[in-house]
Amino acid sequence: MYFPSTPSVRAQASPLCWLWPVLLAVLLAGCASFEPPRPYTTEAEALSARGEPTRRWNNDDGTVTLEYSTQPNGRSCLMVQVDRGGIVLRQWDALAPENLARVERGMDKEQVSRLLGTHRSEQRFRNSGEEVWDWNIRNDGPGIAVLFNVHFIDGKVVRTSQTYVFPRDGAVLGGWSGYYGHPWGWGIGWGYPGPFFPRSFGHPFFW
Repeated sequence: MYFPSTPSVRAQASPLCWLWPVLLAVLLAGCASFEPPRPYTTEAEALSARGEPTRRWNNDDGTVTLEYSTQPNGRSCLMVQVDRGGIVLRQWDALAPENLARVERGMDKEQVSRLLGTHRSEQRFRNSGEEVWDWNIRNDGPGIAVLFNVHFIDGKVVRTSQTYVFPRDGAVLGGWSGYYGHPWGWGIGWGYPGPFFPRSFGHPFFW
């Protein structure tokens, strides 16, 4: 009786044998790229490693927060809180998703600056009466960059949104000219009428 030959299980699985290590390496590389800096123990250590901060924030409890912003091209903002003796109490990335979510309607500009650090740029929109600050943040969507936007009216937060930035006309990432984006808003509104996109476009999600 004739039995057709069948490839062994090992032979059938061989393509996956080399694929899994490759995928694992990619995943590990992605995780490593977002690894936070090692914790500092003293203010002197932070200053030695990073130099003078972008700004220093004096807190009501007598502590000081050192701000290390990487805007306009970076995607993080390290905050290092130290006590009166220069001992580090905690440190965090002000542009991490969980911190971005802390922006609330009614906050003033100083509160937002303390929370998120120095912003990348600002724009005013005459029709809506909004002043919009933006921060370059980690890109977790389509396009080549993502901007987190905070919209103010009369100096108070009314909503936030995100803009996905796409290349146009062979422009090079840097000054943002030659780029457009799709804003996705949290709150009332339909995003930007340029320079990120030639027509207003967005999907609002209400607070």
